[in-house]
Amino acid sequence: MQNELDPDRMPKHVAIIMDGNGRWAKKRLLNRIKGHEKGAEAVRIIVRTARKLNIAALTLYAFSTENWQRPQLEISGLMLLLRRFLKSERQTLIENEIRLNTIGQIDRLPKEVRENLEAVMAATANNKKMVLNLALSYGARAEIVDMVKQIAFAAQKGAIDPAAVTPEMVADHLYTRGIPDPDLLIRTSGEMRISNFLLWQIAYSEIFFTPTLWPDFGEDEFVQILENYQNRERRYGAVTST
Repeated sequence: MQNELDPDRMPKHVAIIMDGNGRWAKKRLLNRIKGHEKGAEAVRIIVRTARKLNIAALTLYAFSTENWQRPQLEISGLMLLLRRFLKSERQTLIENEIRLNTIGQIDRLPKEVRENLEAVMAATANNKKMVLNLALSYGARAEIVDMVKQIAFAAQKGAIDPAAVTPEMVADHLYTRGIPDPDLLIRTSGEMRISNFLLWQIAYSEIFFTPTLWPDFGEDEFVQILENYQNRERRYGAVTST
């Protein structure tokens, strides 16, 4: 199926809202952590597939600022899963030349998780083939507020002329600075909303919603969505000449 993809029309950056772990577990009368464990397996598959297809950047919405409101037992389980994932995938990231990056309010994460993240990011810092962005303790509105504060403080000090603020300057003060905006945004589980994810960056992203719960999302469906993407016409607000 991958042979049907045009390598010259692959998205440079794919972002995914990984949704449905809890419902996957509930359908099977399992606790929610079992759903998250199965979801971690899907992450491994999609990261490997994206690398195999030469996608330059993959951003995964792993934990939102709103997720801190979940039961403490579930949060603790998610943090433990994240630490296990980082340890188990470290060598795979290195061997596949994937650089790990994070976006979000990382300082809110437990110390042990931050230490694991920093260790893997340092070990993969020179990898050039793909960037894996984990959105952790991330919220787009918080990101935009942080950006506004940075620019406002700089303007207050006279380092920035408010009249000279441009979209490029705004982008350079977001968590994703230096990474191109997503060409494609995928959300699993059938929910049709953005959920406070990359609100600035997805202004012109192609969006694809799938009813598949995240733990069931695999390589074949990912490739099908990429085929759909390649059949779409991206006009960025302009009119195609005829």
